[in-house]
Amino acid sequence: MTLTVPIKTIKLAPGSSISIDSISWSDFENVLVELGEKRQVRLTYYQGKLEIMSPLAIHERPHRIIADIVKKILEHQGRDWEDFGSTTFKRKEIAGVEPDTCLYIKNAAKVRGCINMDLDLYPPPDLAIESDVTSKTTLDVYGAIGVPEVWIYSKASLAIYLYQDSAYHQSPISEIFPNLDIINMLPNLIQQAITDGTSKMLRDLPKLLKL
Repeated sequence: MTLTVPIKTIKLAPGSSISIDSISWSDFENVLVELGEKRQVRLTYYQGKLEIMSPLAIHERPHRIIADIVKKILEHQGRDWEDFGSTTFKRKEIAGVEPDTCLYIKNAAKVRGCINMDLDLYPPPDLAIESDVTSKTTLDVYGAIGVPEVWIYSKASLAIYLYQDSAYHQSPISEIFPNLDIINMLPNLIQQAITDGTSKMLRDLPKLLKL
């Protein structure tokens, strides 16, 4: 199928999404170019299916807070990280995704100096963070990209997915922070950030976690 309607003419209300089947890889790349780098929607492509989502403003806060928490913990553990935000990751002809937030941790050194992401040259991010995602396509596309750990925060709870044996399996433990109760800790910290302010929560975090 070739897209004949300009993608910019599709208007989505905040919080809504649309799926389009039988989209070629070249069409997907054309959509990326047409919408530009400062687009207000998020795109996911997997094996001919294109999903376009217009996030709510409230959707943005949790994953940003989670990223701040992750970086604060890594800082106190003396570990390196690189935040690649909503960078577009593409596995040619198969998958494309723009995470809410993603970070390189184990592979942080390997992406220093990276300006244009190319998965033929660089590894996938070590952690992808998504907020309010319900589509199964999301995990399918991360599997195709090869992201080892995905966190999905929805309805004030966190689910951790680890990529093992060619599939994602839900896990009570994060491989990035195996000694922390991330699943129970993060929802409480997000609420604390919303109530008391993110900066105060982050200042109190080392004492709270005994870092």
